[in-house]
Amino acid sequence: MVELQINTTQNVNINFVAASVGERILAYIIDLIIKIAYVVVTYQIVFKLFNINEVIEDMDFWSQIAIVVSFYLPVVFYSLIFETFLDGQTIGKRIMKIKVVKIDGYQASIYDYLVRWFFRIIDLNLLGPVFGPVVALITIITSKKSQRLGDMTAGTSVITLKNNVNISHTILEDLEDHYVPTYPNVIRLSDNDARIIKDTYTRAKASKDYETLIKLRKKIIEVIELKEYNQHDIEFIDTILKDYNYYTQNM
Repeated sequence: MVELQINTTQNVNINFVAASVGERILAYIIDLIIKIAYVVVTYQIVFKLFNINEVIEDMDFWSQIAIVVSFYLPVVFYSLIFETFLDGQTIGKRIMKIKVVKIDGYQASIYDYLVRWFFRIIDLNLLGPVFGPVVALITIITSKKSQRLGDMTAGTSVITLKNNVNISHTILEDLEDHYVPTYPNVIRLSDNDARIIKDTYTRAKASKDYETLIKLRKKIIEVIELKEYNQHDIEFIDTILKDYNYYTQNM
């Protein structure tokens, strides 16, 4: 088990567990089966049922190639499409409960997914369909952060979501049925902001690190552009987290 410690731009350390080689291989196989199924179904429907060959037979060679290739573009861009729209997951990754994350604490962007997709040419396809994944496998095993070449270039890694967590490990807070929020400006925060705030708050509170709590309170006030408040640091941050949950759960 490889643990990844992500140091965010707010100097907060967040610990994740890297997806195992076995999990990544199974996710790859699931995705491969889905792509093969797509190719087979497309061939049976488009090229046999509708007999598209007769439709394009009068076209020039390159036009025919362009039309045929267009039907298989979803296979080529499969990982890029799904990782972009499923927040770092393909169908295989979602089934295996693993996902792509940035190692600097930011959410991976379409550019990061594009870089990972482009380097699949080397990572997964360089040695052909049978031995292609060997390059990625060797890189993942020898990398300290379980990264293939595409991950190293994009600054990403693949983590597991199977950790046993409870509400204290998430951004969720227990709210009373008739909870009344105090600071509407918390809607300026993102889920990532709330997660960082809670992680920092929990650690600082447990270690009685009042200096960090003061810095955290000041940062929150700056980000949400709060003008007035009348609570001490611990009570204020606790209220911020509860308010954030209240508003996001009721949107």
